[in-house]
Amino acid sequence: MPRKLILPYLCVLYFVNYLDRVNIGFAGPNGMSEELRLSATVFGFASGVFFIGYLLLEVPSNLALHRFGARRWIARIMVTWGIVATAMAFVPNGTVLVVLRFLLGVAEAGFFPGIILYLTYWYPQKDRARIVALFMVAVPISTAVGSTFSALLIEWFDWRTMFLIEGVPAIALAFVTWFWLPDKPAEAVEQPAEEHWPLRKALTHPRVLALSFVYFGIVYGLYTLGFFLPTIIKGLAPEAGVVERGLINAIPYVLGAVAMVLWARHGDRTGERKWHVAAPMLLGGAAIPVALYLEHPVAAMVAVSVCAIGVCAALPTFWALPTSFLGGTAAAGGIALINSLGNVSGFAAPYVTGWLHDLTGTQRTGLWVVGVTMVSAAVVALVQRAGAAKV
Repeated sequence: MPRKLILPYLCVLYFVNYLDRVNIGFAGPNGMSEELRLSATVFGFASGVFFIGYLLLEVPSNLALHRFGARRWIARIMVTWGIVATAMAFVPNGTVLVVLRFLLGVAEAGFFPGIILYLTYWYPQKDRARIVALFMVAVPISTAVGSTFSALLIEWFDWRTMFLIEGVPAIALAFVTWFWLPDKPAEAVEQPAEEHWPLRKALTHPRVLALSFVYFGIVYGLYTLGFFLPTIIKGLAPEAGVVERGLINAIPYVLGAVAMVLWARHGDRTGERKWHVAAPMLLGGAAIPVALYLEHPVAAMVAVSVCAIGVCAALPTFWALPTSFLGGTAAAGGIALINSLGNVSGFAAPYVTGWLHDLTGTQRTGLWVVGVTMVSAAVVALVQRAGAAKV
């Protein structure tokens, strides 16, 4: 595969990956919850249990990628997640749904941090935020395009067919990856040896653990929006059809995609990292509670869009922080640890939000938790040292 095609191809892979991960959020309010008789708590648990399986195998998977090569390991991940994703079309009840979501997390473990590690082989530190942004723009795009596509599939067929059709591409692309994706460039972009930390130090260092909490806050906002925004929109616009709600759902993520690329480019140009992570998180963390008190649907969607912009803008610039001081095996383990601990919020966000909804009868308490978590993580980002220690 030519070098110039690698990044666009990785974007396609992440598009498919993220869509398979969050399409349950669109299936829930469009027939699945009713057919399987799921409460908001059970739906939130099923959405979030994915991340328990994801957490358990994240670090071992990334170390395996570093050892065996990106081509083989990424293809293996894609085949297994594609099989589980298509099996979602056949769930008979909530228990099987929870089991399959857990297995989907096990199957996908290592994909995202593996790609982040893979990008460090090809691109120097000064370009990392921009490159990661171009890769991660697949997140808002997959949500924007995927929500509309998922809505059309549900309207034309049903939620089961949606899972089936959206799961197959992962299996097909696994074979393309196996035969065409190069493991490394001829001359890999490596950090100097003095910047390579021992693996044990990378997995226990306070700075790595602090960044894990920062990522926790970003992902908490991301997945709360991803899993519950379709439900929130249904409440704001009950008269809208499935496709119309899908188009409304796309708006915050289209804006987020633009913000992601422009903000990361600005971060690379200035070389500043901490405020480029913290500022959008503060903005998003303040916007989501504001949306709760706006009665007009358009005003509420503006506030939700601001939150999506904040979350999306923080994502790529965040990954420029750990990759600035981790290299080699330490990067494989450290990046995976940050991603896995941060993605605990992928379980916590939908489960806690759903539980609080069942407890209080409103989304307000759960979304206040989102705002407080994001602001707290922004504060932790600001107290990090600007420079990386040379070890």
